[in-house]
Order: sequence, then C-alpha cells, then structure tokens
Amino acid sequence: QVQLVESGGGLVQPGGSLNLSCAHSGSRFNIKAMGWYRQAPGKQRELVATITSRAGTTYENFVKGRFTISRDIAKKTVYLQMNSLKPEDTADYYCYADTLDDFRSWGQGTQVTVSS
Repeated sequence: QVQLVESGGGLVQPGGSLNLSCAHSGSRFNIKAMGWYRQAPGKQRELVATITSRAGTTYENFVKGRFTISRDIAKKTVYLQMNSLKPEDTADYYCYADTLDDFRSWGQGTQVTVSS
C-alpha cells in the first residue's frame, strides 16, 4: 500500500489556475500508474488524468487542453496543473496510485472550488 497526501486545493475564480500536488511514500519501481479522480457534490467519482511509470499521460475530454499531469521522480510527487478553471471543475480531487500487484491506493482528497 502506498501512502498519498494531496495538497494545493482551494478557492479560485473562473478562468484561474491551481496546481495540485500528490506526494507518495512508495517506490517508483513498484508504482505502474498514478493519477487524479474528482467527485463533485451529488455525482460519481470520475477519472481526470493518468500518468504511467513511463510518463505516458491520458486525459479525459473535459480537461484536455486545460489540465496537465506531470511528475517529479526525485520528489516522489505527481502534479495536476489546472488552468482555465470553470465552475463545473468544482469537486474534491483524489490522487491514486496503482502498484504492480494491482492494488490501488487513494489519497484523502483536496477540495477545489471555482466560483466568483
């Protein structure tokens, strides 16, 4: 199991930016993918973006061109840079990590509110 700690959420105006961070406790040699989900009030949790151990990235259509997922191996941290934020991006954002034994670990979540 990997311990994950998210940070960087907050309140931002429409059109603004936030950079979420997810620090993990695991070995990069044991993690095959990490990413972000989000869950808006009253809605199901949905995938946002993924980065694999080979740094391949995927994005859901609703964030393409606005969000960027990246990682810093030395800092054991994955980031989600969110630009051009919209009110519909308001949600709790959760980091996850998939290990080679097919176990998925979750962070505690960080709240993002986009409002004027």
